[in-house]
Formats: sequence, structure tokens, C-alpha cells
Amino acid sequence: METNKDLKVQDKKSNLTLDSRKKLVLTGVIEVLSFDDEKILLNTCLGMLTIKGQELKMNKLDVQNGDVIMVGTISSLVYATGNVKPEKKDSILARLFR
Repeated sequence: METNKDLKVQDKKSNLTLDSRKKLVLTGVIEVLSFDDEKILLNTCLGMLTIKGQELKMNKLDVQNGDVIMVGTISSLVYATGNVKPEKKDSILARLFR
């Protein structure tokens, strides 16, 4: 039997297509956190994604639909573990009445 947490992860859709290490097509992108020609940091619906390479350029950036296309020489793709969203800090009153 699947847990509620497992269902939430399956509901999130994200695709990653790498073509000859030169072209990367991503869906499910929430926001671009940082970008330069050697490293791109993205927040996706499945976690933080770090892309490293040389001469990286974004051909298409449509954050509203979650689509990104980039070109360059891609050397690594790494998803970070843990929560996608930073936790909200409770107010003092909320902590007192737990």
C-alpha cells in the first residue's frame, strides 16, 4: 500500500532529456536560482538540480510552464536530497501553543 508521501512525489512531473551532452531539455522547473557559463542551479518540482559544464547557455526559459532548454558541454547533473521548499519559521505564539 502506498503512503500519502509516495503519492505526492508521483504527482510531480519532471522530465530531463540530454542529447549528446550538448543539449538539455527540462520540464518541471520552478525557478532558476543561479546561472553562469559553468554552473546552473535550478529548483525543480523534484528537488534542487545542479548542472555543471562549459559554455552553458539557455536557449529557452519559460518558468511559468516549467520548461528550460540549454546548450553547452554538460559534464554533470546532480539532484540534491531533502525538501524542495525551505521550512517556514513559526511565530513565537505558534511555538507557545503547540
